[in-house]
Amino acid sequence: MGAPATPATTGTPARPGVPPADRALTRPPRRLVAAAAALVALAAVGAGSLLDLRTPTPKSADAPAGEFSAARAYEDVQVIAARSHVAGSPANDQVRAHIEQQLRGLGLETEVQDTVAPEAGQLSGAAGGATLARVRNVVARLPGTDSTGRVFLVAHYDSVQTGPGGNDDAAGTSAILEVARALSTGPRPRNDIVFVLTDAEEACLCGAAAFAASHPLAADGGVVLNLEARGSTGPVIMFETSRNNAKLVDVFGRSAPHPVGTSFAVEIYRALPNDTDFTAFLDQKFVGLNSAYIDGGAIYHTPLDTPAAMDRGSLQQHGDNALGLAREFGRTDLTDLRSGHDATYFPVPGGLVRYPGWLTLPLALLAVAAVAALGWLTHRRGRATTGRLAAGFGLALVPIVVAPAAAQLLWLAITTIRPGYAELLDPYRPIWYRLAVLALAAAVVFTWYALTRRRIGPAALAVGGLAWLALLGVLLAVAVPGGAYLPTLPALAGALGGLVALRTRQTGPWPVVAVTAAAAVGVIILLPTVVLLFPALGMAMGGVAALVAVLLGLTALPVVDLLHPQAGGQRGLRALQARRLGALPATAAAVAAVVLAGVGLGVDRFDAAHPAPTHLMYALDAGTGQARWLSHEADPQSWTDGYVDGLTNVGDDFPGLGDGELRSGPAQSANLPAPKLEVLGDTSSGGERTLRLRLTPQRAARLATLHVDTSTATVLRAEVAGRSVPVEPRAGKWGFGLVFHAPPTEGIEVALTLRPTGGPVALRAMDASDGLDALPGFRPRPPAVGVVGSHSSEMLAVARTYPI
Repeated sequence: MGAPATPATTGTPARPGVPPADRALTRPPRRLVAAAAALVALAAVGAGSLLDLRTPTPKSADAPAGEFSAARAYEDVQVIAARSHVAGSPANDQVRAHIEQQLRGLGLETEVQDTVAPEAGQLSGAAGGATLARVRNVVARLPGTDSTGRVFLVAHYDSVQTGPGGNDDAAGTSAILEVARALSTGPRPRNDIVFVLTDAEEACLCGAAAFAASHPLAADGGVVLNLEARGSTGPVIMFETSRNNAKLVDVFGRSAPHPVGTSFAVEIYRALPNDTDFTAFLDQKFVGLNSAYIDGGAIYHTPLDTPAAMDRGSLQQHGDNALGLAREFGRTDLTDLRSGHDATYFPVPGGLVRYPGWLTLPLALLAVAAVAALGWLTHRRGRATTGRLAAGFGLALVPIVVAPAAAQLLWLAITTIRPGYAELLDPYRPIWYRLAVLALAAAVVFTWYALTRRRIGPAALAVGGLAWLALLGVLLAVAVPGGAYLPTLPALAGALGGLVALRTRQTGPWPVVAVTAAAAVGVIILLPTVVLLFPALGMAMGGVAALVAVLLGLTALPVVDLLHPQAGGQRGLRALQARRLGALPATAAAVAAVVLAGVGLGVDRFDAAHPAPTHLMYALDAGTGQARWLSHEADPQSWTDGYVDGLTNVGDDFPGLGDGELRSGPAQSANLPAPKLEVLGDTSSGGERTLRLRLTPQRAARLATLHVDTSTATVLRAEVAGRSVPVEPRAGKWGFGLVFHAPPTEGIEVALTLRPTGGPVALRAMDASDGLDALPGFRPRPPAVGVVGSHSSEMLAVARTYPI
């Protein structure tokens, strides 16, 4: 495999016949044995890290009363997710009745909070305008013996209109019912435990907003444990916390039986526009933790989100963690859970590593110092010149940039072949594509290393790679502190391993042991991150996972070097053989990437069980009788293409749908009534006109909207169901609008104070229901064509303008 190494003691320079560019951090006399041992060790560490992410075995229905049983909880899942149950629907009423019955049967103080509430966050955040809903939250309380505060277990019981919500969020709701049963059978906790099953989460988070802002039990705040799902399987990840979370994370690490969560995930989620019920509680200054399982995202919000699709191991983990945390917070003094800083934390086999966030920047700077020390010692030992160290640093940027770009290009190619993927969070069977991205990242690293190793030298490249990790650690410590551990700790471990290797007898095993141990730290930290990033961000952002995989490769470069022949000393045929052997890892990884992507395309085909997602709506102007089909699909699939063609902006005709461009096509007019708009009162004073109106859908509607033409009047003040709503002008013709979810059958009372511009005031009323099957001209989807998980899929909207 190459020229044998010359025995050396610490401080002894390398054999003169070996040029400086070919000197490595380790020189084991038996490279194949060393490589095999190192790879086996790293594989074992990686397997242990991944096995720790497995979900627990579901417990049977005869599990002890004080334990969580996924089998018992699943019985509730089957009732809750028997069919779609949007807020305000008769099906949702039946689900709510079941939840009430279960909680009252446990002897808990149970009530229904029936009110009108705005959406969580900013009141006018929806596309159509200010958003409200009629909500009916189920609230039950287990009184504490000597309460220092309240612990709230929260999940939403409504579903989207396109699916029964077997996972989202029958999983969270059923888990809370089972936790309530387990807590009710044992000693009462010290603190009050409040079970909150919210309504209208899918519509606007309005149920959680109503409880957090106005329910008496929420008046003094408390600790919130929110349970969600955005898929069908995978580990339950604690992905969001309130600010200054160190004490909360400590409780999570100690009390959750299966703690999976990273401070990096919290940083990512804080930067995203996504919201859950947890948002409403954060708005009211509660503290707490938000958890969900997120793999299997292809079924999210679709008709496929049935009880049968649920991984009961994920349900078991949800319940185990919720029960463990409820018990711990139930006996903890809750008067001060804010620590003044966020924690840095991540999973390792057997638990959760956590340390104060204020250590982030010092550790990052220490990693920079350690890498600098390694560079100095590498130069002093004659393993690399200053020029080659600089070159190694510059060239190490190549795989950091190329691998993520290559991953994105790979996915672009795959979606060109299979355009239906563009409408999915993730493919139905994503494992092959994920492995292809990892193989592609490995191919980039191996190819880069094979091309640069001989000229620059293994030691210089290893130092250069660690230097980039250390610098990234500093940047993240400043900008995204919760994610700084990802490059910082592997860089620090790699530098320390390199220092030990350089100062240890080269013919012994310790240099290889040192660099392998350093690489193992990278595997423990970075490999689970790669695995969790794929479902979190989806294949459309697979480049992020590829980037983290490259960082892992840079951490393990001294081990990667063992896969190559001994550097230096080869001439002629032996040099050619060495280069060919060095190309083998890169070639194998590249072939694997192509094969895995091909297998993915072959295995993950659209069929009746895994249909291609499509989006279609129907919109009717009841005043003119004109109707059209609408779709969000940017590149309509063949089925959708039969309904829509060019782009159109529907904001002027259907302002309740927002102002974005949609694909549109002509449709037959259906005999459907527009919502009724009655004038209950009309007064004028001082140039202002006040209209009291009742907006009443004339059919079973999921939502109703009302907009004012600002060319006919300026809205000064507005009230909906007696609740004041902010007046924030919108762009376009309809400058003021409101959206009301789950409208009651008796209608919605609206009061508008206006400054007219002269003449009648034009108001545009719209309501929307779900289901297109009965419409003229609708052709049912073939078995392999499905419904995309969207809040507007299958929507049937009817609008009319009323001059008053």
